[in-house]
Amino acid sequence: MKSKGLLGMLFSFFVAVTIIFAPAAHAIVLSGIPYAWGQGSYGQIGDGTSFNRYTPVQVSGLTGVIAIKGGGFHTVALKNDGNVWTWGANWWGQLGDGTTTDRYTPVQVSGLTGIIAIAGGGEHTIVLKNDGTIWGWGRNQFGELGDGTTTNRATPVQVSGLTGIIAIAGGYWHTIALRNDGTVWVWGRNQFGEIGDGTFNNIRPTPVQVSGLTGVVAIAGGGVHTIVLKNDGTVWAWGNNEFGQLGNGTISYYNPTPVQVSGLVGVTAIAGGEGYHTIALRNDGTVWAWGKNDYGQLGDGTTTHRNIPIHVSGLTSIEAIAGGGNHTIALKNDGTVWAWGQNNDWGQLGDGTVVNRYTPVQVSGLTGVVAIDAGFYHTLAIKHPCP
Repeated sequence: MKSKGLLGMLFSFFVAVTIIFAPAAHAIVLSGIPYAWGQGSYGQIGDGTSFNRYTPVQVSGLTGVIAIKGGGFHTVALKNDGNVWTWGANWWGQLGDGTTTDRYTPVQVSGLTGIIAIAGGGEHTIVLKNDGTIWGWGRNQFGELGDGTTTNRATPVQVSGLTGIIAIAGGYWHTIALRNDGTVWVWGRNQFGEIGDGTFNNIRPTPVQVSGLTGVVAIAGGGVHTIVLKNDGTVWAWGNNEFGQLGNGTISYYNPTPVQVSGLVGVTAIAGGEGYHTIALRNDGTVWAWGKNDYGQLGDGTTTHRNIPIHVSGLTSIEAIAGGGNHTIALKNDGTVWAWGQNNDWGQLGDGTVVNRYTPVQVSGLTGVVAIDAGFYHTLAIKHPCP
């Protein structure tokens, strides 16, 4: 995979696949300025308004950001001092400021320090501390905070019984963690088998280990499915598969244990769409996608759903990927951002239009980007402060 050298490669790997080599990565990650675009109805753009933005705008008053993540309708940022800031929808306390008031500019999460990784769920937020423990807040109706209850939390609570964690990821109503022994642990809603313990149509309010899975190096959450990358470069997935988002050549309503994605090797990064699609980055800098494609979010020039990976058209030299609700984002090694899929009404593709795109288009006026992510209808980037 082409990259901007070792430093750029490590930074992109940290952000794109939600893996962190703690604590060393915290010391070497570049910090920068956050930008956002797309739906702003709940303040998730962070520019002090509720306006939709069709091209990138700078988040108000926030610098020194080393990671940024999109929840469903809120945004989470990690600063280089180990503090977490949030903005956007706060219906369930997902901003962690002790209230349920939407915020149109960033607010600091109460009582948290020493954070080294962040993740956004649909309506909850998760962070990883430098002692290997996980903390979460927001909606907990399905046990997605992992504290053994179904009580919503407006301030952070610790996930029960998990230590030695090196990576975290959020699905819409479930949460995923990777331990330093290569095992994967999941909790929250399990309607479609997204927990991966062989059951479905229940909830898990504390972490359970995914059945028969070791050697994992990266994790990602889709809306109602889960994806992992193993140390041999293969990708495995489980949960809902009604649009083929598990990528094993089948269609099924649920799949409660891991299956291997068909015909895909040499993968270096994975991402889940918060809707029903999945994305992978190979070591040759190409992007592959599968699952739901009604808005062109697979980037192959069609709106045909795919149950095996297909090559995204015309993209090379990619070093990071991310999935939104029905759109997809990629970061090239020249610091430009490319997007495709749903764009109507909100402008989450950032090309100044509200036209859906079935193949990648460049995000307008944004260069020098070092990290990307997305919420359901909004998109995020960190730009290096140097010109």
